[in-house]
Amino acid sequence: MITVSKQPFDPGPAAWNEILPSAMPYPKLDGDIRADFLVIGGGFAGLSTARRLKQLQPDAAICVVEARRIAEGPAGRNSGFMIDLPHNLASKDYAGDAARDRSQTALNREAIAFAAAAAEEYAMPQEAFSPSGKINAAATERGVTHNQDYAQHLASMGEAHELLDATAMRAISGSDYYLGGLFTPGTAMLQPALYVRGLGEGLAASGVLFFENTPVTSLNREGTAWRAATPTGNISAGAVILCVNGHAESFGFFKRRLMHIYLYASMTRALTAEEAAALGGERRWGFTPADPLGTTVRRISGTGGERIVVRNRFTWAPGRSVDAQRLRPVAHVHDRSFSARFPCLAGVEMAYRWGGLLCLSLNTAPAFGELEPGLFSACCQNGLGTAAGTLSGKLIAEQICGHESASLSAMQSFPAPKRLPPEPFASIGANATMRWGEMRAGKEL
Repeated sequence: MITVSKQPFDPGPAAWNEILPSAMPYPKLDGDIRADFLVIGGGFAGLSTARRLKQLQPDAAICVVEARRIAEGPAGRNSGFMIDLPHNLASKDYAGDAARDRSQTALNREAIAFAAAAAEEYAMPQEAFSPSGKINAAATERGVTHNQDYAQHLASMGEAHELLDATAMRAISGSDYYLGGLFTPGTAMLQPALYVRGLGEGLAASGVLFFENTPVTSLNREGTAWRAATPTGNISAGAVILCVNGHAESFGFFKRRLMHIYLYASMTRALTAEEAAALGGERRWGFTPADPLGTTVRRISGTGGERIVVRNRFTWAPGRSVDAQRLRPVAHVHDRSFSARFPCLAGVEMAYRWGGLLCLSLNTAPAFGELEPGLFSACCQNGLGTAAGTLSGKLIAEQICGHESASLSAMQSFPAPKRLPPEPFASIGANATMRWGEMRAGKEL
C-alpha cells in the first residue's frame, strides 16, 4: 500500500486562471467507481496523457482526478512559454550537448505539435495557444555575450534565429532597459490556464471523467487493479498514471532523486488605455532572460486586459511546500524589476503574486516509465512543464498502449534521475548555487 505523504500547495492565487471568467466546476468524487485508466493530476502531463489514451483506445473508460481545481495548480502558474529549443536552466546560456539538444528539440516540437492539434480540435482562441516565438532578452553586456554564445550553438544545430539590438528591443517592449535580444520562432506562447481549461473541456466532451478537489490519499494493489483512495470515494483502475511532477516523491517514488524549487511571479492589474499608450511597443510579447536566473517578462493582451507579468527568484523546497509569507520579500524584488524596466508605469500596481513548484533532477532526466505493474509515472519536467509535461503525458500513454515510436524510445533511453547528495549538503549547495547565480545575474534580475 502506498500512502501519499503530502498534498500539493502553492502560495498565492493562480493568476492566469483568476483573470478568466469562472469555470464550471467538475464534481468531487462521491462513492466508488471503476475505470480502465486513472490519471492522477490535471495539468499539462495529465491532460495530455488522457488525450493520447483517448486517441489510442477510444472506448476505454478514462478518469482524471485533480487535488485542486483544473488550472489552479502549476498549469495556471507558469509563464506560458512552450519552448522548442534547448533550455537547460543549469547552463549559462541554456545550451548543452549538441547531440542531446538536437534530440530534445525534436521531442519538444512533437509536444508543441500535439498541443497545437489539441488547440485546433477543441477550437481554443488564439490567446490560449499562439506559435509566435520568443526572445531571450539581455539587459547587460554579459547577457549579450550569453545570447551570442547561444546563437552560435543554434547555428551549429541549423536552427533559425535573429539577434536584435537595443533599438529593436525598445520597439517591441517600449522599454529602454534591454541592450539586445535573441529571437527564435519555434516557441508557442500560451495563456496556460485558458489552454488547460480548453483541453479539459474538450476531453470531458469526448467522455473522459473529471473529478476536481479530489486528492488521492493512498494507492493499493488489489489483484490486477489498483485502488486509489480519496476522502470521498475510491477509484479502481487497471492502470494508474502519476502526472504529479515533483509530488511523485509524495507517492514514495524517486526519493532523494528530485529537486523541488519554488519560482515566483507577479502580474499587474489591467493597464488603462493611457498607460498602454505611454508604454508603447507591441501588445503581446514574451522575454526569457539571457541569464537563466534573471527575470522573465511577458506582456499580454486579451481576456483580462493588457497586463505585464514578471517572474524571478527561486526557493529551495525539499519538503515540497513553502510558507505563504515567502511572497512578501519576493514582492520587493518583483517591484524593483518591474520599475527598472517600465519607469513610465510607476502608478501600476501588482494585482496578483504567486509561487509555483518546479521539479528538476541533477542530470535533467525525467521520472518516466512503469514503476510497478500497472503504475506509471510521467513526472519531473525539469522546470519546463508546458512542453515536457505535454510530451511525457503523450508518450506514457503510448507506452501503456504498446504504441512504439522513435520518440518513445528516446524518452525511455534517458537514465533515471541521479541521486542527490545527502542532507544538509544538498540544501546548502542548492541554496548557495541559486543565491550566487542571482547575484551574478545582476541587472538581468
